[in-house]
Amino acid sequence: MEQSNPSSSRSDRKTIERNRRNHMKALYSELNSLVPHQTSRETSLPDQLDEATNYIKKLQTNLERMKEKKDSLIVGMDEKPNSSTNSGMTMMGLRSPQIEIHQNGSALEVILITGLDCQFMFNETIRVLHEEGAEIVSASFSTVVEDTVFHTIHCKVGEPALGDEAARISERLEKFVRDAN
Repeated sequence: MEQSNPSSSRSDRKTIERNRRNHMKALYSELNSLVPHQTSRETSLPDQLDEATNYIKKLQTNLERMKEKKDSLIVGMDEKPNSSTNSGMTMMGLRSPQIEIHQNGSALEVILITGLDCQFMFNETIRVLHEEGAEIVSASFSTVVEDTVFHTIHCKVGEPALGDEAARISERLEKFVRDAN
């Protein structure tokens, strides 16, 4: 029977434990870097873990709320107004969508004008832009006269010299809006 050196095995255990602690420290640091902080002061490890836990719970709550909102919007889109049951209601919010696209070099500005009934078109426009490889820089909207929504999307497309990406994107978006009418 071979007997191992006790100091060697103790040294191995210390090295393994030191590596484990260093690994855990790196993981805690990475977790802490992903959590937005309210203060810039140094916090203890338990406080950092509490903060991360609370942040994750908040994200889960927001996600659930957004899923519920999405589901209610989808249900609302499926329930089209019936003319026999809706004869007394005004047609407020119903407006044919329009789109304007302006190019300046590699910058593209998309202006989508819809009624309140066509909010999904903004999401579809963003989806088309992503599919075409455009990088969304900013997006905003404003409601005017309670039934018209102006969406403005600023994005960046490939260099103009590399091809006519903007023309292809414009054509695809205009066809999408035409088909929606």
